[in-house]
Amino acid sequence: MKPADTRIPPGARVKLSQWDPDDREIIGNKKSDARERLDEFRERLDSLQELLYAEGRHKVLVVLQAMDTAGKDSTIRHVFQEVNPLGVRVANFKAPTHYELARDYLWRVHQHVPGAGEIGIFNRSHYEDVLITRVNGWINAAECRRRYRQINDFERMLTETGTTILKCYLHISHEEQKERLEERRDIPRKQWKFHPEDIAVRAQWDDYMKAYEAALSATSTVHAPWHVIPANSKLARNLMVSGLLIEALEKLKMRYPAPAEGLEDVVIS
Repeated sequence: MKPADTRIPPGARVKLSQWDPDDREIIGNKKSDARERLDEFRERLDSLQELLYAEGRHKVLVVLQAMDTAGKDSTIRHVFQEVNPLGVRVANFKAPTHYELARDYLWRVHQHVPGAGEIGIFNRSHYEDVLITRVNGWINAAECRRRYRQINDFERMLTETGTTILKCYLHISHEEQKERLEERRDIPRKQWKFHPEDIAVRAQWDDYMKAYEAALSATSTVHAPWHVIPANSKLARNLMVSGLLIEALEKLKMRYPAPAEGLEDVVIS
């Protein structure tokens, strides 16, 4: 699967059952070759991020959304492990505080968008406000549609002011999630990740799939399309996200700033 194959066309009606979460075509015949390719992607990403930071013109926002255990943290760790942390910021959106609830739901998000020369990563995002809120009945259908429109307007404003947005839904199967939750329950070094409420959320799987399908359909736009990333294979997931990010950065046609005048005459003793 090539990066372009992951993209949801604007206006498309999404059925996640039509996307194979176990697609491993990108890996090829040998995992060892795929791992070498991932190492090459990391090196290329490091070079592009340095160029992004040096030029100081463009902004890049990576949005990661997924069900529990799909690997948002792992994706960040493996894709960005060679990148200079000075130019990358990660925001993790959990339940809003009372202070945040006193303001519009996008207020806390807007504070974390990347600045010029930065890559910003949202580990969960403003989409929580049309997912968990909808599944649990905290907002009605009319409010949800209103928020889709507001989110599209928000993202359009970001792109019109120089931000490239890469939105990835990490797609795992119900069966794969079961295996990963069992690992968290049974393996001592992973038990800290397990929370009893994970089981309650898993029981809402079908409702979440419907909420994701509606959100992906309504908010995959020309300026900020969604990509469905098969995530049953961690290696395939990391290759796809890396490839998409490299592709997005290369399209920016970045250049290093011109050197200071008279640099050739400088003598360092």
